[in-house]
Amino acid sequence: MPTDINLWPLLGVVVIIVGFVLRFNPMLVVIVTAVVTAFAAHFPVDRILAAIGTGFIKTRNLPLIILLPLAVIGLLERYGLRQHAQRWISSIKSATAGRLLIVYLGARQMTAAIGLTSLGGHPQMVRPLLAPMAEGAAEARFGALPEKVRHKLRAYAAATDNVGLFFGEDIFVAFGAIVLMTTFLREAGIEVEPIRVALWGIPTAICAFTIHAWRLRRLDTWLMREMAGGAAAAAVTVTVEGKESRP
Repeated sequence: MPTDINLWPLLGVVVIIVGFVLRFNPMLVVIVTAVVTAFAAHFPVDRILAAIGTGFIKTRNLPLIILLPLAVIGLLERYGLRQHAQRWISSIKSATAGRLLIVYLGARQMTAAIGLTSLGGHPQMVRPLLAPMAEGAAEARFGALPEKVRHKLRAYAAATDNVGLFFGEDIFVAFGAIVLMTTFLREAGIEVEPIRVALWGIPTAICAFTIHAWRLRRLDTWLMREMAGGAAAAAVTVTVEGKESRP
């Protein structure tokens, strides 16, 4: 068996780790990583340029697909999308941050299960709508929120979208991971239909929904405890200051 394995192409891993740790431009980091890996693997220059050109031709419409929705969302935010979302959710008296996120979790899982993975997402749903609505529901119950609470609500909103998408798309029969698993098993001599793999994703999705919904219910409990503690501390501070100001 040959033992002279060329490990120099692994320099690309080091480059991409260092680039992201130092927070360089992600596009620049990826390009430099590709070039370093190609040179370390002794690729000729013409082959490197041909690969970059082929990739550019295949994905030349991708920036339009990505940037056009972001421009529309940015325009909507400029004209008060976040504020309207907060006011609307504040008008629903029974709404809490946890209940809102549980409803979104279920909707995200069900839409991802039928292949509609683009209906949600961080830039187009979490930042302009879901996180402001969660903050609005909390403000309607507790008043002004400290920055610590706001950041936690935003983190839970982002996590809810991730959980719903990740475990929902595993049920979609045409999902890439399911195709990969069935292809791998077929090469190993095990014949498995994609629909059977997708159906076995349902128990996992149910467990994920149950566990994360329980965490979101605990979020409501944490909010009540945190805001009650903050109100009590503020009241004590006001009382102490009032006593000190007396002649």
